[in-house]
Amino acid sequence: MRPADFRTVADAIAADIAAGRLRPGARLPPQRDFAYAQGIAVSTASRVYAELARRGLVTGEVGRGTYVRSEPGRAGPLQPEPPPAAVDLQRTHSRLPEQEAVLAETLAALARSGGEMGFGQYGPAGTPQARDVAAGFLARDGYAPDPADILFTGNGRQALAAALAALAAPGERIGCEPLTYPMVKGIAARLGIALVPVAMDAEGLCPDALLQAHRASPLSGVYLQPTLHNPLGATMGAGRRSALADLLDRTGLTAIEDAVYGFLADARPLAALAPDRVILVDSLSKRVMPSLTLGLVAAPPRMTDRLAASVRQGAWTALGLSLAVGMHWMEGGSAASLVAVKRRDATARQIIAREALADLRIVGDPHAYHLWLELPETWRAEAYAAAALRQGIALLPASSFAVTPGHAPNAVRLALAAPSREDLDQALRRLRRLAFAGDDQVIE
Repeated sequence: MRPADFRTVADAIAADIAAGRLRPGARLPPQRDFAYAQGIAVSTASRVYAELARRGLVTGEVGRGTYVRSEPGRAGPLQPEPPPAAVDLQRTHSRLPEQEAVLAETLAALARSGGEMGFGQYGPAGTPQARDVAAGFLARDGYAPDPADILFTGNGRQALAAALAALAAPGERIGCEPLTYPMVKGIAARLGIALVPVAMDAEGLCPDALLQAHRASPLSGVYLQPTLHNPLGATMGAGRRSALADLLDRTGLTAIEDAVYGFLADARPLAALAPDRVILVDSLSKRVMPSLTLGLVAAPPRMTDRLAASVRQGAWTALGLSLAVGMHWMEGGSAASLVAVKRRDATARQIIAREALADLRIVGDPHAYHLWLELPETWRAEAYAAAALRQGIALLPASSFAVTPGHAPNAVRLALAAPSREDLDQALRRLRRLAFAGDDQVIE
């Protein structure tokens, strides 16, 4: 076998894709067969396939092989916005009539107060009153963060970015579930942080796998979603949380606990079990509304100053108006009232989804605003997502969540929150018919 630069071989395959000689959906040979046909080493073939996946030209599906993407160039951390006319099953922001009434009442109340309506400039720590309100708001089931350790950002994504930047320098490693929140993939890439997939099961991230990954090459921390994991909907039981908290204490690792979906469940935060080793991140976008939101960080005392510096350096400090509105929601009970409404709404939408998708394999929690749909063998996830979009339904394939390019299951995530219930039901029934039709039976 001749020596070869994997980039040169990848360029040739990319040219075939661009010229249409390799069409969307075409299956590439197994790497060993590809290596033999090209006269290159198997290790070089592996690097070629990895490079094609990095460029967004191919996607690998576990146990099924590697395929030319239906929409080449769309891989990676950036996710497209759903077209305006599409039924939006991509985003998990709920849109309920009560939200607009809450916003109108809040702005009117702030105007009546005669104050500055929050137009003052504040640092990451906000004000003493804001920290007291936020600490009380986050407290639950044996968890009571110290107001002195509360920080604020513009939204939850900024809070995650600040936490990642505080834990890891460029080139360092952060562990996470192998399927994770796509925005974290993008944030890590821009910060130069390598995400390391850690095995998970039906309860979430496995402590033994985390320990193994840390021993193999030290991690700077771990990002995880213990409650209503996105996209799989898994929630850790008490035993798993206890085992993970013990591991954090023994190894000295710090975890970022993404709690943005915690309002839909009653699970005890991981931060309650390991307050010195967990950065809890929450926000008001899912609880209340995304249009005027606030990111919340409950930091371990030893990390409060470092996290505050990270927020300032990233220009992620909350606006004064958002801080004032958030305080009004948290202190006045508006957020709690909307949580009760959204819990009922999420449960109702799950019932709609499970009836509409009868006979298909779905994974998820009956209280979550999202579902994981495992596709029949007649489909590939990328092709199914593309076919759904042609029918006016926007959703995300598993590759959007996979930490390792080319290693995605044959599944899609369905966000249930945004459409009206009637539109949701109709869209899901179309998706069911599409799933049973099969890729080869869909008329373009």
